[in-house]
Amino acid sequence: YSDGTVRPNKPVTRAQAAIMIGRLKNLDKTQKATPFRDVSAGHHASGYIAEAAKAGYIKGSENGNYRPNDPVTRGEMALIVERVFDLEFSFIRSFTDVPQDAYYSLAISRIQSAHITKGYPDNTFRPRQNVTRAQFAAFLSRALEPKFMNDTVMENSYLKDKTKTYTYRLANGSTSVNRFMDVPDRNGLRMGFMWTAVSDNRSFEYFEMEDHQVYAIGYPYSEIDIRLVYPVQVGKTFEVGIGDDPVKHMITGINKTIETPYKTFTNATEVTNQSGFKYYMVEGYATVKAIDPKGVVQSELLSVE
Repeated sequence: YSDGTVRPNKPVTRAQAAIMIGRLKNLDKTQKATPFRDVSAGHHASGYIAEAAKAGYIKGSENGNYRPNDPVTRGEMALIVERVFDLEFSFIRSFTDVPQDAYYSLAISRIQSAHITKGYPDNTFRPRQNVTRAQFAAFLSRALEPKFMNDTVMENSYLKDKTKTYTYRLANGSTSVNRFMDVPDRNGLRMGFMWTAVSDNRSFEYFEMEDHQVYAIGYPYSEIDIRLVYPVQVGKTFEVGIGDDPVKHMITGINKTIETPYKTFTNATEVTNQSGFKYYMVEGYATVKAIDPKGVVQSELLSVE
């Protein structure tokens, strides 16, 4: 504001949202006619509103109005962020106050999957609550920069740090280098930020997802594999895979001591599947070691930089 303040706790109006989006996307701010009955060409935000509407980032109501002075709700904010950043992937819809049939449900799921939001500690999203200027800034920053996405992790999270590189040694002696990066679109398909794993023989992309029920690995335009269920308790079981033959997994140990070339962990969670394959997960590192039923190490954490 002109007095040098940001007023972070004030609600964001719909006009202000269009301005923020317009600046972010370098839209033409020249005042002009808009498609909305209640936003004249003389409105201070008419240029941004017109261009944001043309790009599909914002929409009006059925009666043709935009309501520029109304506050933006958190549910509406999710829709705006989903459109602006062209978010494609959705794994988990876990907030207790977001009905599956709500018009903003998929958008909220997508911004959660993209690590743009984690909701509130009571596992609610509060979609009808007005979004503040601070919250809107945080959402946009997280969509742009992995270092801010780290702010969305839960307490005692198993997610890796998105600003670091994780290298694993594989059973054949090669290494797999994993980085979180903005992957270019491929074959007309939207990609976006995700983990990339590059080894001597192949490379692939994957997502880490976590909510209050599970930690999972997802593959773009493909399946999702649950790796851990919460709360972490010895004896808890879960199934991995789809179809008629899922593989049963069980949490078989907690606070296990596991040696890797990177370091010795004393707080590893051990998971064993029905074939005897074991892997070990650590908070903040995800899987640090995997051992097949014959005792052969299939992967282990080599370095974190």
